[in-house]
Amino acid sequence: MDIHTKAKKTTSIVPLVTMTLLFFMWGFITCMNDILIPHLKELFQLSFFESMLVQFAFFGAYFIGSLIYFLISHYKGDPINKVGYKKGIIAGVLLSAIGCCLFYPAASFSVYGFFLSALFVLGLGFTILQITANAYVTLLGPEESASSRLNLTQAFNSFGTTIAPVLGGHLIFSLFLDNGNVTADSTRIPYLIFAGILVLLAVVINKVKLPSFSTEESENHGGLGALKFPQLKLGILGIFCYVGAEVGIGSLLIAFMSQKDIMNLQEVVSKNYLSLYWGGAMIGRFLGAISLSGLDKTKKIIYMVLTSAVVYLLVFSIVDLSFAQTSFFIVFIVLNLLAFLVGKSAPARTLVLFAGINIALILVSVFSTGPMALYPILGIGLFNSIMFSNIYTLAISGLGKYVSQGSSLLVMAILGGAIVPLIQGALADTIGIQHSFFLPAICYAYILIFGWYCMKKVHTNH
Repeated sequence: MDIHTKAKKTTSIVPLVTMTLLFFMWGFITCMNDILIPHLKELFQLSFFESMLVQFAFFGAYFIGSLIYFLISHYKGDPINKVGYKKGIIAGVLLSAIGCCLFYPAASFSVYGFFLSALFVLGLGFTILQITANAYVTLLGPEESASSRLNLTQAFNSFGTTIAPVLGGHLIFSLFLDNGNVTADSTRIPYLIFAGILVLLAVVINKVKLPSFSTEESENHGGLGALKFPQLKLGILGIFCYVGAEVGIGSLLIAFMSQKDIMNLQEVVSKNYLSLYWGGAMIGRFLGAISLSGLDKTKKIIYMVLTSAVVYLLVFSIVDLSFAQTSFFIVFIVLNLLAFLVGKSAPARTLVLFAGINIALILVSVFSTGPMALYPILGIGLFNSIMFSNIYTLAISGLGKYVSQGSSLLVMAILGGAIVPLIQGALADTIGIQHSFFLPAICYAYILIFGWYCMKKVHTNH
């Protein structure tokens, strides 16, 4: 599908701010799953495998929703072409709000299956946003600055995932406890608040005057022609592995930190360290945006150092931890900066470096105890930062008329966030939480192989 704007040469500030707020809430609510998992595990006395059904229901909805959208697009025409991006985004926001509202009856009846159903509906809403919102941001200004706008909105998505463990953890683990006891009711008010904010956002999006544009459907190419490109087939599994590894690690971090031979931390404390993990992804995405810009090398280094310092201070101000408790993170930020410089702004080379570093960090963590086991795992967030965008870019490189079809297949691969955590949960039940991190290491090994293949075969300046 080709998208054409009509006489819009300047960035529309108000609509862009509105979309940035949407991306923030999107990231915030997604990361709340990491808070829900230990909460529901304790409430319903679940195994790790059973508790990971939270991610299975949520990210499984991405696959189901994307598959339905792909089939409708292929046989009936692109739905967004018919209703428009604005209505599509509003539909996604309202469906997400319904998913949040379903937490109220789920908590009232205290049925785990009902919670999973609410998460599935919430995931379907976010699937529509995944398909529509990213593309819509590119319409809010000149084409040459589209990438910059997407980086900005996605950085605020990461900001949402950074503060969610702290604020969301406070709501569920502290503010709405029943006389200090964990109950299903702890989720009722927080998710009603989220639903209200989403409905308000939908109203704002509906009222905001958005740039006029039209879309033209590209020629309907039958079959699955995109799959004739090896980089796409390998990239689909790459997205699967990346999302699975990132979600799996984040999902088990609170339980990991509660282990006696690791840190023996309570949830009210460990949620702050979880913010460091997701905050690392935010720092890395800001640095990635600068690294991939057209600035000369000296300016890149200066801006990257300044940006990393400012964003670290922002994360430090959010978490309820002392400087001594977070100073170790500076070491990983420096390592991240060096890896970007060695990668020389080349997508495949940077992907190989980051995947290799993540494998090393996991191995150090698995074979250590105490802080030496925890710190490397938290540092992984920094090196996850550019993986989705780099894998995506490399996978669709050279697809030509099949780019749209390839993109929808890559969105389906977010299914990894449902499958990998579930398997890791089963491993945690059988061989222990610490050794279950071998599974994400295997995922990063595949991503390294994919990056290496693209260095040799895909022409993207490596």
